[in-house]
Amino acid sequence: MPLTAEHTGRAETRFTEVVLLEHAQDDALYGPNVLRMMGKAAFVCASRHARCAVVLAKADSIEFRRTIGAGEIVDVRARLAFRGHSSMTVLVDVDPADRGGDMPAVSGRFMMVAVDRDGVPMPIPSFADQSRREETAS
Repeated sequence: MPLTAEHTGRAETRFTEVVLLEHAQDDALYGPNVLRMMGKAAFVCASRHARCAVVLAKADSIEFRRTIGAGEIVDVRARLAFRGHSSMTVLVDVDPADRGGDMPAVSGRFMMVAVDRDGVPMPIPSFADQSRREETAS
């Protein structure tokens, strides 16, 4: 389903998807399917930043502003908004690629948590700090 994917180096992930008929209900992108896209983007963004296993702890502030139709190509953008000791807040926007606008069609906030092999929250490894310092320097 994904066409392209990239990690911008500034704790941001973008990818493009096609809304197929199987993802739609009444010719519009079905809500749970857009949430799946958003969750995947948040996971990739947080995983690449923390460079360890992460899990979804919370999703909130999901706003559906405009309908996305079947057959449309959408851009999904996830960016790190906050990093705590073991948690990260990732903001995700979904917008049709061919429609401009000042507000995304769908947006939401996802809290991701770094976990160890047993699924217990753990501090985000320090090399994520080094990576962040390198990004700031460039």
